Amino acid sequence: MAALGLVSAVGVVAFGWPLFAGGDSSLSAHAQDAPWLFAALLPLLIGVVVATISDVGLDAKAIAMLGVLAAAGAALRPLGAGTAGIEPMFFLMVLSGRVLGPGFGFVLGAVSMFASALLTGGVGPWMPFQMLAMGWVCMGAGLLPGADAAARSRLRPNAAGAIRGRSELCLLGAYGALSSVLYGTVMNLQGWPYIGGLATGVSFVPGDPVGDNLGRFVAYCLATSLGWDLPRAVVTVVLSLTLGPAVLKALRRATRRAAFETPVTFEPSER
Repeated sequence: MAALGLVSAVGVVAFGWPLFAGGDSSLSAHAQDAPWLFAALLPLLIGVVVATISDVGLDAKAIAMLGVLAAAGAALRPLGAGTAGIEPMFFLMVLSGRVLGPGFGFVLGAVSMFASALLTGGVGPWMPFQMLAMGWVCMGAGLLPGADAAARSRLRPNAAGAIRGRSELCLLGAYGALSSVLYGTVMNLQGWPYIGGLATGVSFVPGDPVGDNLGRFVAYCLATSLGWDLPRAVVTVVLSLTLGPAVLKALRRATRRAAFETPVTFEPSER
């Protein structure tokens, strides 16, 4: 989890540093630093994958499944094209993070956003931030209560302590709604400090106290993105509750049949 903590720390700094910048700092000079962030993010993502494989014992079959899910997520994203916040990929990311765990969930979210950016031509300074934000969404799903029990239940469906059935769907639906709104909020923080010409009540003021700028940021989110964030949350909840049982069952069946967690044993041959 050290690599996962490190890449998350880099993301927090990347999103939040303008809030602590002095009034005489040149924010515009750093607005195009995203390629450097991506260069730092890529080896850390690889580190997360390697660390997760080492800790959990997942093999090439798990990585292949990760690639399939990332491709599915990338294919789902253009269906809504962000129209009014209709983004069906969120429910798949949440459910996959729940089954695969926080480490692989983080990588799945990041890789899915990278692949969808290539697919839709959405490559730009915002892409590394989208990768981080979606990685956090999937990671959070893997850290929800009962996640460890759910992981053990891949091999033992009735494992003690597992949160399953309607309770799990409600939990994932509530988390999906919250994470959908938080994703939009975090992505607003990525671009808001660099936008000029805004009304005084919602514009970022370099050097002002953090509390004052956060108050303006909340007003900015309410005025600009809430109309997209709330529909995204509704779509995620509806899809999680309606398609969630089938998707969770398919994901757990796939991991069980692939025997990701089955230990390798050697027995003497009979002669």
